Amino acid sequence: MEPGALAGVIAVGIAAGLASGLLGVGGGVLFVPGLILFFDQNVLQAEATSLVAIVIVAVVGVWRQRGYGNVRLRDGLLIGVLSPIGVLGGAVLANALPERALELSFAAVQLYFAYELARRALRDRDGDTAEST
Repeated sequence: MEPGALAGVIAVGIAAGLASGLLGVGGGVLFVPGLILFFDQNVLQAEATSLVAIVIVAVVGVWRQRGYGNVRLRDGLLIGVLSPIGVLGGAVLANALPERALELSFAAVQLYFAYELARRALRDRDGDTAEST
């Protein structure tokens, strides 16, 4: 691995961990693009590799957040039990689709979530301003 690529991988790992702990986002938001850019993986490989990394990040995050009393164990277990059904379907679909379709789908999901989060943050900010005046 080239030194520049190693620096990129380290930066993505730290940034993904920081974003995960700070914002609660899945590390895949940063892992997948980082693996594509710095490890020269295709989208399918990056998504699959990211799943392994997310498990480690999630365990550490749950451990810390549980200490703060923020974990809703019942909700997490319910999502965790139901998620493998979606994972199986998603893996079959991801292997059947062309790589370009996966790239565009990943980008579309990222843009949609960014839009929704920004919209809610602005709406909440406007609501807070109205209440304080």
